[in-house]
Amino acid sequence: MTPDDPSALITTVELTWIEKQVQRWLRFGRPVADTILDRQRRVISFVPGSVFTFVRWAANDYGTVESHIDIVRTVGSGEDYQTVPCVQPGGEVLLHQNSWPRVQRVLEAIDAVEAQDIDPIEVSPDYWRHLHHRLEARQQPDTYTKTRHRAWLRRRALQ
Repeated sequence: MTPDDPSALITTVELTWIEKQVQRWLRFGRPVADTILDRQRRVISFVPGSVFTFVRWAANDYGTVESHIDIVRTVGSGEDYQTVPCVQPGGEVLLHQNSWPRVQRVLEAIDAVEAQDIDPIEVSPDYWRHLHHRLEARQQPDTYTKTRHRAWLRRRALQ
């Protein structure tokens, strides 16, 4: 891939849904393309700078064996990135949590943002990092407020 190649700027995510076995899905995000591979899998694509939440869950006959949630900002050509399973090439991981109780806490935080009529895609990346670190430290995270959101939008407009 060359820097002039438009596909070098696309991040893809493979979603899978096998009932009661594997679920890989988006909680939020605005893909620019969606390709169905078969009845259980599809690939979605994002342009650089997009933010999405990717949830991964798997189970076997004895119950849940993995549950993860990642909030990822896609990167452009030449930017550093972290790898995330099923995300090519990867992205800037703003938040990563595993274990279902922590995944639920993140989903609740996203619900609280949406309850204020704020699109989670527009939330300050610093808030997602804050949420990650507070959950890691087993502390109560701050609530994302409309005031904080307005401040972020003004700061972003200056950049």
